[in-house]
Amino acid sequence: MSFEQNAAALLAMWLKERKIQNQSEHTLQAYERDVSDFMQFCATRNLPLADVETSDLREYLAHKVERFQLSSSSLQRMLSAIRQFMKWAEQGEYMSFNPADDFQLKRQSRPLPGLVDIETVNQILDQPEPESEIQQQMWLRDKAILELLYSSGLRLAEVQSLRIKDVDFNRQLLRITGKGNKTRIVPFGTKAKDAVMNWLQVYPLWHGDFVPEANVFITQKGNPLGARQIENRVKFQALRAGVNVDLHPHLLRHCFASHMLSNSGDLRAVQEMLGHSNLTTTQIYTHVDFDHLAQVYDQAHPRAQQKK
Repeated sequence: MSFEQNAAALLAMWLKERKIQNQSEHTLQAYERDVSDFMQFCATRNLPLADVETSDLREYLAHKVERFQLSSSSLQRMLSAIRQFMKWAEQGEYMSFNPADDFQLKRQSRPLPGLVDIETVNQILDQPEPESEIQQQMWLRDKAILELLYSSGLRLAEVQSLRIKDVDFNRQLLRITGKGNKTRIVPFGTKAKDAVMNWLQVYPLWHGDFVPEANVFITQKGNPLGARQIENRVKFQALRAGVNVDLHPHLLRHCFASHMLSNSGDLRAVQEMLGHSNLTTTQIYTHVDFDHLAQVYDQAHPRAQQKK
């Protein structure tokens, strides 16, 4: 069997195992593309995989950078695929050692995407009402959306699907159904509470009676507000405030996390509020001290407290 045939056979075996492990089709395609490209590089140099050394990997990556101007993140992705494949080949005794195992690229810190400072967020949230009545009504709805996104770090889908019955005004808590239908309880601040209550005064004009199962945020025709509509309204209100920021719901979520962490230093509490994937519904209800969450929130969030 030729070098190319042997390498292709190994790659096919590895990808088959990855597929059995429920790797996504997109990931498998990326693995195949990156590892195949490296194999082709080795083939042109008559270099068996078992003889690959760190210097060969460096040469390969340098070649990719020089020819395609790849970013650090792209190189990391390629190296990760090659490293995983070669480790598998070593464990299966198709190779005597894995030179890629100790080969590291210097990781660059990943900056938060265009983080907005507190003053800019306040400029957007505290902007004056529009003059026309219908625009005032839309602003009250949009302000409530903006306040909840920043107040509680909600995802776009979470604010979109928020129902009347999910809002506890007395305790200022939201019942959120996040990714994987996992439920969590998060606090929301006084300013967010006021904004939602002001919006709900307009709500009956657009929807009629309050129905516990109904969405909090709706269109003028009383239909649930769509994800794209929310995104567009968030961008619009940033522009109306005269802020030169490409504002979107996920950016407000990043701002929430960053501002809370910088003010509190309580990673665990913020992690609970964000509802990251490693937290289960059971952990939320059995291990989280909601009073502690509320205390951290009130002390740390810029818009949590009443004006003196």
